[in-house]
Amino acid sequence: MERIVVKFGGSSLADAGQFRKVRAIIEADARRKIVVVSAPGKRRPDDQKITDLLYRCHTLAASGDDFTAPLTVIRERFQEIATALAINSPVAAALDELAANLSAGCSADFAASRGEYCCALLMAAYLGGEMIDPGQCVAIGGDGGVLPQTYQSLDNRFADNPRLFVMAGFYGYDGAKGPGAVKTFSRGGSDISGAIAARAAQAALYENWTDTSGILMADPRLVYDPKVIPEISFKEVREMAYMGASVFHDEAILPVREAGIPIRIKNTNRPQDPGTVITPKLSAATLARTEIAGIAGKQGFSMISVAKTMLHHQAGIAHKLLGALLRHGISFEHCPSSIDSISVIMETSQLADKEETVVADIHHDIEPDVLVVEHDLALLAVVGEGMSSTVGIAGKVFGALAREGVNVRIINQGASEINIIIGVAADDYEKAVLAIYMAFTG
Repeated sequence: MERIVVKFGGSSLADAGQFRKVRAIIEADARRKIVVVSAPGKRRPDDQKITDLLYRCHTLAASGDDFTAPLTVIRERFQEIATALAINSPVAAALDELAANLSAGCSADFAASRGEYCCALLMAAYLGGEMIDPGQCVAIGGDGGVLPQTYQSLDNRFADNPRLFVMAGFYGYDGAKGPGAVKTFSRGGSDISGAIAARAAQAALYENWTDTSGILMADPRLVYDPKVIPEISFKEVREMAYMGASVFHDEAILPVREAGIPIRIKNTNRPQDPGTVITPKLSAATLARTEIAGIAGKQGFSMISVAKTMLHHQAGIAHKLLGALLRHGISFEHCPSSIDSISVIMETSQLADKEETVVADIHHDIEPDVLVVEHDLALLAVVGEGMSSTVGIAGKVFGALAREGVNVRIINQGASEINIIIGVAADDYEKAVLAIYMAFTG
């Protein structure tokens, strides 16, 4: 039995109108049998997320203060949806139980998870499906990752059962304590939950429904109306996410990536849009027609550069340089080098008040001829699996930057040749992103 797992984010569940859209989407494809839901998000810019209100309730309760006001807002939000959809809501009892648990000193994780829990109860009642509480079947380890017994537990529920299931996202249970000891995922929680459900069900596809029509080639805050990427590989997504793009984090991809299950990003408000497919292997057609997948980047970097004659003949130079950072708990992003110099790039926030001490340590350990520290740098990545087999990509990138008068401070490329990392002055960052985007799309 071929099944599709569908996950809906908070914006897709903000009110009764959004619930109706979700139902239409599910009914449009009989294979959509497993639904994973977030807590209802904002209905308008000045609105509050249910999860934020739940954290507020916990903070007040932990301080011995009255949490009635935010809890009342939560009750009204869920009741408003239930009334509009003519549902006999099961949420009131769940919120009564939450109130008792808050008074008894429940954990912040338990309180925060009730948004997804209540939304799943409501959605299951609306769709006539079976609700799955991940607090009983999704085991989370000490490192925040999902434990193997989760898949067996969910498989036992799904098996070849043809009925519709609705599972709450964002949380599971602490694997060290057992079912019922609610624990939330660290970030992108509902995305992780959807991927877990897809893997457990051996789904043909994992659909992630949100308020955008797919993954964009560039940051829309820097590029007006950037194009949607039709197809992108897991490798490309990981590179773009690492460089700051608002795409799936690795934790949310891992369960389906390991199982080879593709992901499709879709827009709840525009279900007719094709969206983006994230796939284990790009199709031959995509590789043939696509020069780059996208551009991602972020600001706030610093670079320490060390120069010394005959540096390349001195064993252990890189070890000494990186060792100085290690002693101060500083991780690095890139480490380009040449015959007589080596540089290390890190987030400026990590260097912060340690700069003077780190520089002194490097002087002591390496005795360089020159040591320079530069701040206000930005890194951007041009990502694409087909770049290594396409002539002229680098020329196109650096030609575009030259035409816009952007001075390139750093060039680095990994062994996989799936990206080109470029460092520029922070003031040139936006201009650089736009120049490269236009070179490949204009």
